[in-house]
Amino acid sequence: MPDALAASRPAIRRAALRAGAVVLLVAAWWAVAAAEIWPPVFVPSPQSVWQQFLATSGLADTAQTGWAGYSLGEHLWASLRRMALGCAYGIGGGLVLGLLIGLVPAADTVLGPAVTFLRTLPPLAYLSLLVIWFGIDEAPKVWLLMLAALPPVAVATADAVRGVPADYLHAARSLGTGRALLPWRVLLPAAAPEILTGIRLAVGVAYTTVVAAETVNGVPGIGGMIRDAQRYNQTDVVVLGIILIGLSGLTFDGLLQLAQRRLTPWRGRV
Repeated sequence: MPDALAASRPAIRRAALRAGAVVLLVAAWWAVAAAEIWPPVFVPSPQSVWQQFLATSGLADTAQTGWAGYSLGEHLWASLRRMALGCAYGIGGGLVLGLLIGLVPAADTVLGPAVTFLRTLPPLAYLSLLVIWFGIDEAPKVWLLMLAALPPVAVATADAVRGVPADYLHAARSLGTGRALLPWRVLLPAAAPEILTGIRLAVGVAYTTVVAAETVNGVPGIGGMIRDAQRYNQTDVVVLGIILIGLSGLTFDGLLQLAQRRLTPWRGRV
């Protein structure tokens, strides 16, 4: 029992430090808002943001329910659904492209510059083009998120499979593994830590893109809610949307870190 308590102390200490940092941040925010250094339209108070959370969630006994005809949960679900679809397509495409670029020299010559070109473009640079091609419904949003998530996974996968020691491949071949199975049974498992890091980066890039994706017909959606609130100077709703995106992003990143530890328990130990 004492050993278990001692082992849990670092985790408890980290949790306490994070909670303390959040408390200090909220306290500083409250102090700046209470001092009225800037008008509330610039820096809304934590109480105002909390009231908007209750109102848009339908938890407050007020005439306002939701925002722009949708509850806060519906806005969040719409954004997360777009994120899930865009990231799923981007990660899948990035894995395939990364394997091709990392294993086939001709594919590296042809596809490598294209992936690098796409990786350097800001999402807003091709959002208008996607709207022209696919309209203003769901398709351009999912495509934008997919194109944002694909390059980090492709680059990480290509670099990871290039770095797999040749001895792994020779050992697998000597044990009877066919050439067609080498990528799935040897290369991907050996490169998994770096690939999972690329996936975490891809999800982060997609999260930074979701507001841009929802600037066009983005309601319901957190980005569309932020855009709509900005037009009416509802800064408390804008801050609420930013906080929700950040919290959901932290949750997803935590889940990805957990998956990384479970799928690659040897990482950092050998």
